[in-house]
Amino acid sequence: MTTYIQDHDFGISTIDTGFLRAGLASSHLIIQNQHAALIDVATSLCVPRIQEALQSKQIAAENVDYVIVTHVHLDHAGGAGQLMQLFPNAKLVVHPRGGRHMVDPSRLVAGAKAVYGDEVFARDYGEILPIDQERVIEADDGFTLDFQGRELTFVDTPGHAKHHFCVYDEMSSSFFTGDTFGIAYQDFITEKGRLLFASTTPVQFDPEGMKDSIQRMLDHNPKHMYLTHFGQVSDVPEMAEYLLKTLDKQVELMQQHANAGAERHNLLKEALTQYFLSELKTMGCTVPEAECRELLAVDIELNAQGLAVWHDKA
Repeated sequence: MTTYIQDHDFGISTIDTGFLRAGLASSHLIIQNQHAALIDVATSLCVPRIQEALQSKQIAAENVDYVIVTHVHLDHAGGAGQLMQLFPNAKLVVHPRGGRHMVDPSRLVAGAKAVYGDEVFARDYGEILPIDQERVIEADDGFTLDFQGRELTFVDTPGHAKHHFCVYDEMSSSFFTGDTFGIAYQDFITEKGRLLFASTTPVQFDPEGMKDSIQRMLDHNPKHMYLTHFGQVSDVPEMAEYLLKTLDKQVELMQQHANAGAERHNLLKEALTQYFLSELKTMGCTVPEAECRELLAVDIELNAQGLAVWHDKA
């Protein structure tokens, strides 16, 4: 039984890819006329789980029409090359700024290895395979895709990364948001709400660009947002307001610690941690503090790095 699949209306399913831990990174599956499109696919190590999910839905490999990556960060796009080898009729859809990195992923790999080291890279990301240029579709702002009669529209959404688009599904009136609509782990769902915070990771974070991108999505009056980290988010206007609040707060904390010298990074990380813990406490979260810290640690590290890069550039 595939307990890591959550089914939604309109043939949409959230697949927990198992990247690093349960509930961290999802791939979203859209089924139309027994054909499939996948949006964000985690790493090559997550490919078997995506294959199993397709098999559970009785979707043949030949009926996967599209592999769509909202941006080329490896927790979203690292498995695309391997999947394209398994799905002979699929096209890869990617932002124009990211297409060349899917055809030749050497710079993505080198950058990740420089950060994590060869051993951790191999353990967490596996092999990143190139994709034939002839199978790549670069989706400009406003590009529309006819997926088995179902219209998907691609909206350029910088802020998290310059090579990021979000995908609007006309049939469900919903967006697949990658990282632009933030991070909302299901570990932190309470009766009073859900922690949702902006992803400010390096090196292209831009708070004003992110705000503009969020507004562009809100202009479509979406019913749901489907986040790679993690799953379906409803009550979109209220959650957008909360997301913008967390974005402004993270920028404010960066500015407060901007002149802290050598201790800036650690002080900023602890300030971000205390802010998120305070939000969780207000929501009545019952997850122990030590576990909350552990669940948030990677994102806080990356967010602190991204805020610093943005501040120093500005």
